[in-house]
Amino acid sequence: MRNVVYGLLVLLYVLHTDVWYWTDPRIVVSLPIGVTYHVVWTLLVSAAFWLAVRHAWPSELERNVEGRANDLAGPR
Repeated sequence: MRNVVYGLLVLLYVLHTDVWYWTDPRIVVSLPIGVTYHVVWTLLVSAAFWLAVRHAWPSELERNVEGRANDLAGPR
């Protein structure tokens, strides 16, 4: 799943440059098509980063933070 999330993020990075809509005068949902494209793109990026945190977050980081928090708390 981690590789799928990374691939999705790379794809979204490539799709960020929308040269095909620079001179297109169409209006979609009361906005120029380039703005509408970026609104949809932003929603997709938000979902992709949610997936990244959910499925590709390194669990070692969480263990390190939890371990340090227990060390700082001292003996009980």
